[in-house]
Amino acid sequence: MNKELVYLASEYPAVSHTFVFREIQALRSLGFVIDTASIRKSDRLEVMSQAERSEAENTFYVKAQPWLLILLAHAQLFFRAPHRYMAMALHALRYRFRAPLRSVAALGYFVEAGILVYWMLKRRRRHVHVHFANPAATVALIASRSGWVTFSLSVHGPDVFYNVDKNLLEEKFKHAVFVRCISYYCLSQVQRLLPIDQWSKCAIVRCGIDLAQFQPRPSPVANPPEILCVGRLTPAKGQAVLLHACRLLRVRGRAFHLTLVGDGPDRVMLESLAQELEIADAVHFAGAVGQHEIQAYYDRATVFVLPSFAEGLPVVLMEAMAKGVPCLSTRITGIPELIRHGENGLLVTPADVQGLAVAIEELLREPSTCERFSNEGRATVERDFDLGKNASTMASLFNQYLFSDEADPP
Repeated sequence: MNKELVYLASEYPAVSHTFVFREIQALRSLGFVIDTASIRKSDRLEVMSQAERSEAENTFYVKAQPWLLILLAHAQLFFRAPHRYMAMALHALRYRFRAPLRSVAALGYFVEAGILVYWMLKRRRRHVHVHFANPAATVALIASRSGWVTFSLSVHGPDVFYNVDKNLLEEKFKHAVFVRCISYYCLSQVQRLLPIDQWSKCAIVRCGIDLAQFQPRPSPVANPPEILCVGRLTPAKGQAVLLHACRLLRVRGRAFHLTLVGDGPDRVMLESLAQELEIADAVHFAGAVGQHEIQAYYDRATVFVLPSFAEGLPVVLMEAMAKGVPCLSTRITGIPELIRHGENGLLVTPADVQGLAVAIEELLREPSTCERFSNEGRATVERDFDLGKNASTMASLFNQYLFSDEADPP
């Protein structure tokens, strides 16, 4: 049996979602034939690896299709099976009234769903898997209502759970063939919206990293100590709290250098804040960095700090822990499932500037604690967050629901 399916994302490949690329590569190595589709084109290909750029060349971009092809796709679907096409259209209209979607948004999702279905049928693909329960999943949901294709989901959270109705979460979870959750926190939020008799189609499959690629680094020799934070520069990542904590470190006479890797809408504000706090001379904004460059930043880091307000289960924490960098993050959502406070890292309350400064200072002055966290952090990732193991678990889900003798045909 050919194990053929499509992976769909809002943007693929993406600098901040390299774990999706890695998962697809791992599944292909297990014998799956995976075509990739994306709602929009990637906008940061210049910082990505050659492998990711090659992947982009072979990805189908829904919004990049010319209007003539869009009209042709919808016309052919209508004449192929009017009842299926109208079912898809009527569900898009129903979702317009069941969720706070603007009419133009509902129409846009319907148009994109038709393009996706047309392309999948041409490729003879009958199942699409979507990372994140976001607008790309809305497109897959509408596409599935035609009966031509089925879909499944990987759910991360937490932001998607903030607006259940707008994101059509109950509909997505109800109609998905299965729902993959990356953490127990995520699973709890999905189960909150599903009837108990559908809980069995939910499964926890962690994201993972390639442990061969992220080997323990040599002990850093940075002077002053290097604090590293990797993530998009957005309010949810809490970088402003980190800058305030670093101001307290300076007031206390603690030497440090902070590197912020990532880009985003908060960059100008954060640069101004560093100036205002009189720590700009000790802060470097590195911008967006591709996977082929990120290793050097982990190698130099004395500690890794991610002071987020909202996260799923950050892959950057897994990467840092695999490299042996002592990690400090916040006690939110799925993070305590990765970092066990006092055992393999430290956790603080989000938005607690004082607590964050104290925790950073503890790591900077306690080399023995850092060494213990380094060893335990690596062991945690090896045990629970290995890409190969978790890709095999994901493969088992696809086999169970799509490619077994008992699986319902699309």
